[in-house]
Amino acid sequence: MPKTWQVLEPAADQLVENFPVANKIIRQLLYHRGLTEPRAINDFLNPDYEKQIIDPFLFADMEKAVKRILAAAKNNEPVMIYGDYDADGVCATAVLYNALKKLGINVGVWIPFREKEGYGLNPAAVQEIIANGYKLVITVDCGIANKEEVALFKSQGVEVIITDHHQEPLELPNSALAIINPSLKNSTYPFRYLCGTGVAFKIVQALMKKQNEFKLSSKIPAGFDKWLLDLVAIATVGDMVSLLGENRVLVKYGLIVLNKTRRAGVMKIIEQVNHYSGEIDAQYISWRLVPRINAAGRVNHASSAFRLIVSEDVEESAKLIGQLEKENTERQSITAAILREAERQVEAIKNEKLLWAVGENWQPGIVGLVAGKISDKYNLPAIVVAKDGDKYVGSGRSIDIFDITGALKQSDKYLEKYGGHPQACGFTVLGQDNFNKFKEKLSAIAQAELSGLDLKPVLSIEAAISLADIDWNFYNWLKRFEPYGEANPQPLFLVKNLRIEQLQMVGSDGQHLRAMVSQANHPVSHKIIGFYFSQWCTKLDIGDQLDVVFEIGINEWNNNRELQLKVVDLKKSEI
Repeated sequence: MPKTWQVLEPAADQLVENFPVANKIIRQLLYHRGLTEPRAINDFLNPDYEKQIIDPFLFADMEKAVKRILAAAKNNEPVMIYGDYDADGVCATAVLYNALKKLGINVGVWIPFREKEGYGLNPAAVQEIIANGYKLVITVDCGIANKEEVALFKSQGVEVIITDHHQEPLELPNSALAIINPSLKNSTYPFRYLCGTGVAFKIVQALMKKQNEFKLSSKIPAGFDKWLLDLVAIATVGDMVSLLGENRVLVKYGLIVLNKTRRAGVMKIIEQVNHYSGEIDAQYISWRLVPRINAAGRVNHASSAFRLIVSEDVEESAKLIGQLEKENTERQSITAAILREAERQVEAIKNEKLLWAVGENWQPGIVGLVAGKISDKYNLPAIVVAKDGDKYVGSGRSIDIFDITGALKQSDKYLEKYGGHPQACGFTVLGQDNFNKFKEKLSAIAQAELSGLDLKPVLSIEAAISLADIDWNFYNWLKRFEPYGEANPQPLFLVKNLRIEQLQMVGSDGQHLRAMVSQANHPVSHKIIGFYFSQWCTKLDIGDQLDVVFEIGINEWNNNRELQLKVVDLKKSEI
């Protein structure tokens, strides 16, 4: 689909003249990220764990929560951690599990089976946990939408501490002993964008600060929290929450820990991925680690991913990574099959503002992936639903301008359960009549909100620059913006009127474009690489001029290191 190129509005000179940075392009990048004060700029460019990590006790209920957990440790009470089956939920479960074990607590773990139990607390799980004698349950990455289940726990004398980060429902589970969720409307915590694992991490920090008051025989050792940052980084990147503010610090330091992780299971995953030996960055987490961790919960049970992450045994890890790889391969195969059928359905309604696909016995763990691919292809919100008799389990993915979970809130009378973020949601509907009414209602909301809008995908370009601006000093400045992710994307730049000096197809099947380009009044040529842009090779000749949108990266080959422009989009120049 053709993209609209949008060069972001430059800041007025008087707004950025006091920035502690001389390079004008770098000033613009800071401005586009909402960084306009010297202190905020310094915090962004120089993340400091000791100075920038926020006090966990700024959560209103944190004191209450950690005192109850530490009392359980002192009184030898078992504690149940109730997690979730995606990478954030699995990592959050592992973070809290590792910490509670250090306190000497007998820890139980319940990660629901996606296909049978669905997301969040469910009545059958509640009854089994009660029957097993637990008096304290801590949810991670879930629970905020489970008012009835939390009330059921309380009626049977079980206290619940909810740690979550998902959007606040219409009614909170006020039967809980404590609710730790930064996204609540009345949250006293100054940063709203922690993922589920980030919230679990704040619990661990608070436990470490408070544990000496309880004279425990087993304690969380000093510095233990920092060795959890590898899991915090994986989850924060994988759940696509903002990489500004506290999350930037957590991921920056988490990448340092991940690159020297002590976890046998995580090391096995890294070894498995093409025997990777380079530095692990946020992109590697997103493309390589997270899909594998997610695969277990998508096609089977996420317990295998959890056991791998917490494993300290090399032999056990070797067995579990084999299972995880098999599940990941199965996930890829199932995704491709469902996507083919879903696209056939979507083609018939592609002019609608909300795209739907429904399939009998589709795997509930896969429909979110398919919805994401359809949404990306058509640049429209998409919902893909797995139908099993009268039960409809769906996932939605959206575009920036349509809050899909907000739309669910307007349709909640038809829903058995739901949750999510503005751009991603999950839900369950019981009964065909309910589903038909829900589908009609949601489609009407999308139609009303999106009609008349230009829905072509937009490439947000940081600045139009020249080849003369691109050198190693500029690249080193860009490195200081890493890690890239939500709210801090890898910068895109535009250069116009590039003259083609050399042009060729490259890659095993000739699917990529490589060219040397120059610009008037600039003596140095630059290499550009366009992955899957080889079709342009038949449309271009030496001497033609191009406008190119690109990322700046490095090409390393045979111990040579050079700057390279990675093409995101291009077109012939209008001369």
